[in-house]
Amino acid sequence: MKREIETRFLEINKEKLIKKLKEFSALDKGEIKLNEIIFYDKDLKWLNENKLVKLRKENNKIKLIYKNNKEQTVDSTKEIEFNIPSLEEGKIFLEAVGLIPYRIIEKYRHSFVLDNVIVDIDTWPKIPTYAEFEGESVDSLKEIINKLGLKWEDRFDKDPRFVFKKYGFDFDKIRTVTFDKFE
Repeated sequence: MKREIETRFLEINKEKLIKKLKEFSALDKGEIKLNEIIFYDKDLKWLNENKLVKLRKENNKIKLIYKNNKEQTVDSTKEIEFNIPSLEEGKIFLEAVGLIPYRIIEKYRHSFVLDNVIVDIDTWPKIPTYAEFEGESVDSLKEIINKLGLKWEDRFDKDPRFVFKKYGFDFDKIRTVTFDKFE
């Protein structure tokens, strides 16, 4: 299981950040729409344990992703991710092993790579756009964040559930997070 090293910067100015990334010749991987189904254990104990499994559709790829982030720090997420043949097969499998589909999500993600750090600019329904930085080490994140004129101490290390809570939404009670429906 790999350890994911990532942090977020909330309420970013998307156009300004893209301009800055391009000034440093970051690789622009484009913007795509992500569709996800989040699964938890049937008793919903995973909510309090900050664990989940998600099926993610990005373009023509389907990924199965397990995340466990008990500590909610920059380097505490444990993750397993791999491609699977179809969304439907993944859903059938996860339900067969006792997980329940709990939340449907859609968001837009504009991705860049700068010096081996992935910068994802995420636009979700109902909350301000934020940037997520993922790299091989905390030092590599600090270097890129500094290069882009951001301050390390302004980061937000917690996952999207906590981002939504920061903006007054009880994400644990919201089952549909799409641009057409939010309930």
